[in-house]
Amino acid sequence: MRLPRPPDWLVYSGVVFALVLFSLGRRENADAPPAPPPPDASEGALLGPITPFDPSVTVTAPDLSFRPTAGTAFSIAGQGRWLTARHVVEGCRRPALVVGGGRAVAADVRLSPRADIALLITAGGPPALPVTTITPLHVGQRAFHPGFPQGAPGEVTSLLLGRETLKVRGRGARDEPVLAWAEVGRTRGMEGTLAGLSGAPALDRRGRVVALTIAEAPRRGRIYTTAPDTLGPAIRGEQRPDEQLLGEPITIENYGRVSDDLRRDLRVAQVVCLAA
Repeated sequence: MRLPRPPDWLVYSGVVFALVLFSLGRRENADAPPAPPPPDASEGALLGPITPFDPSVTVTAPDLSFRPTAGTAFSIAGQGRWLTARHVVEGCRRPALVVGGGRAVAADVRLSPRADIALLITAGGPPALPVTTITPLHVGQRAFHPGFPQGAPGEVTSLLLGRETLKVRGRGARDEPVLAWAEVGRTRGMEGTLAGLSGAPALDRRGRVVALTIAEAPRRGRIYTTAPDTLGPAIRGEQRPDEQLLGEPITIENYGRVSDDLRRDLRVAQVVCLAA
């Protein structure tokens, strides 16, 4: 018994369909990855570059001998590289990082000549916090500042206001571009000054360091940090580009717990000046 021959149009259609499937299977796949999630509704315009018209704030650095102080530092490389604020360790003969149990690890210091930034060097250290100086910043975006305000564990959250110029007069006179942030939350029960938070990282929601905390204006409720223009040169060549992000996003609900974890792991540590 012979099967009926299929019509020619069906044979040709099947051949064409097979050729189309074959060509599609060999086509290059150059699709872009999914778009990033949209920013918070509170985020505003993209932060622009430095201009001569940026608002300015003037501070006077006392021309006095060094007074022992304490601040915050954070790891930027596991082989023992840390950042803190320059004014925390400038003039200190024996800076050290507190590692718990009444113990501290001595550190060498390299001061940035143009910014309130200092690089601390120790013999080894904890995993780094990834630093980004190329990610666009937006007015209204949130930052988290874990550290040691008033010499005790604590943290602050803030919203970006914009650029300003810090005019330092007196010892180490300079004009330094900075970012101004509005403080919108802090450790429950903590009142008064944020002294001791200098040198703390300013983290975005993904746990990346976007700035370094350097000053506050308590009456105005403002926090000042470095700008990408000064932070980038200060860390050049000190951090690998593939440092791991934190395991979870930072939110206003969990930033206290995340800050505690960073301090416990010594990725954020207290800086002190030991007696000579």
